[in-house]
Amino acid sequence: MTDISFLGQTPAQRLTNLMKKLRSEDGCPWDKEQTFETIAPYTIEEAYEVREAINIKDMQSLKEELGDLLFQVVFHSQMADEENAFDFVDVCNALTEKMVRRHPHVFEAGDNRSVDEQTVAWETMKANERAGKNPKNGILDDVALALPALMRSEKLQKRAARVGFDWPGLDGVVGKIVEEAHEVAAAAKSKNQDDIESEIGDLLFAVTNLARRLNVDPENALRRTNDKFTTRFQYIEAQAKIEERDLSELSLDEMEHYWQEAKSV
Repeated sequence: MTDISFLGQTPAQRLTNLMKKLRSEDGCPWDKEQTFETIAPYTIEEAYEVREAINIKDMQSLKEELGDLLFQVVFHSQMADEENAFDFVDVCNALTEKMVRRHPHVFEAGDNRSVDEQTVAWETMKANERAGKNPKNGILDDVALALPALMRSEKLQKRAARVGFDWPGLDGVVGKIVEEAHEVAAAAKSKNQDDIESEIGDLLFAVTNLARRLNVDPENALRRTNDKFTTRFQYIEAQAKIEERDLSELSLDEMEHYWQEAKSV
């Protein structure tokens, strides 16, 4: 059996050599047939699993999930190396150079920016880098289409706000939410499904804008509400079991009673 311990190598060398072995002629059949496109969904999945480990505060799981996510980076880097595009070392070097460039307050003497000043400078540097890559790009052009819709809407709004396209105060944002809610109601009466979907999208976009203005991560806010809903609904289920009744046998009033009870448990 081939020795895969790679003794005497750094952890990064061991990992990249392991990946090369998996993709080699006598490597793993599954790994060999993968492409950037087939691996991309796994990369996204691993990022979400990192997020879940953080949410449940499980450090052992976080260590494992970060390893799985790193493996995705190594996998993509190996496939790129096979195409003579770049390798894992290039990825590390490019990242290090970018972080040094974007942290002059750390790596350059005499730069003593506040947190707010650094945030503005960071966004400015990112914008300049994007412009340097493609001067013809518009402000919104490189906001990734593959992002979850809620996250993408927030990023689109942040980009637009940087050039002044934003409500001057919260009243305008809240007013827009009220306006969009009325338009959803009107669309519902029309029973035109396309219009209903469009107006609900507008309402969600407006609510996301309010979250951004209040410095709330809309994804986190919705996740918390999902968890809250799940806990309270499970309480209703538990009460039905105690009464030896099927959940569908409970009236809406009974469900509401247990829902309110769950809020105080």
